[in-house]
Amino acid sequence: MTAKRAPVVLLWGEDGFLLREAALDLLGGVRPVEVEAREWRGGELADLATPSMFGEQRALMVTDARRLSKAALDEIAAYLRDPLPEAALVLVAEVSERASVPAALAKLVKEAGQVRHVTVARKDLPAWVVDRARRHGAEAAPDAARGLVETIGERPAALDAAVQQLAVAYPGRKLVRALVLEQFRGLGEQRVWDLCDRAFGRDLPGSIRALRSLLESREDALVILGGVASRLRDLVRVKALPERMPAAEMARAAGLRFEWQGRRYRDQAKRFEMQELLRLHGRVVDADRDLKSGAPGDVVLPVVVAAVAGGGS
Repeated sequence: MTAKRAPVVLLWGEDGFLLREAALDLLGGVRPVEVEAREWRGGELADLATPSMFGEQRALMVTDARRLSKAALDEIAAYLRDPLPEAALVLVAEVSERASVPAALAKLVKEAGQVRHVTVARKDLPAWVVDRARRHGAEAAPDAARGLVETIGERPAALDAAVQQLAVAYPGRKLVRALVLEQFRGLGEQRVWDLCDRAFGRDLPGSIRALRSLLESREDALVILGGVASRLRDLVRVKALPERMPAAEMARAAGLRFEWQGRRYRDQAKRFEMQELLRLHGRVVDADRDLKSGAPGDVVLPVVVAAVAGGGS
């Protein structure tokens, strides 16, 4: 994207990871000021609306844009009547599975810029994996990409994390199917990671499907619960840190291995209040005691997953 061609863009879709990556791609090397819709206080567009003395490009990215208040929408509408061509405004709207574009946002944006649906079809996932490997400085053979989709699943965030893991594990080597199988022989661990990503992303239907798949493959219930507990502890540490702390610094402070974990876990932590995370930790402790006392996993675990992904429902 060049700012002159599209000073405002609405990106919408079902996958938060794809949306964020698309937004950053659109902005190129321009670092945006990032605001979550619920934190809109008014005046966020003032910097975009003032011509720059030095000609530098500026950008504002609004995440979770479906939650913008009427006052915020009115403020954006006023700005869009005469947007600066050298300033970029990106609205990011994550929708539920099979939902359509948010009508109010689309109507607001379409006269001044672009409305884009961000998604990757299932049949295109292997090609997408090859491209992500290239971005991470690795070369992935088509059979490796297909093997990752078969092994890790279809969630882009999990696939991207797996590609990064392979790039670190096998620097300078072409990624082929044999390396994928060697690296991810512990498939259950990867599927538990995917379950956590869905649950703490508040994707209740996807979480239940992922849990069902784990239980049907006879994955140990305590291993699954242990994965949930580990992610929960990570989010508590991330939640306790300043939200505007750089991702790399946040990852180090929270004891995470990679910068991308800092970004992803911060996005997930924003969906919870600290007290809610602490209450969930108590439920996990109770579930652990129940499982060790002989309660069946297919009874205990769905309750825990529903509490995380569905806000206690």
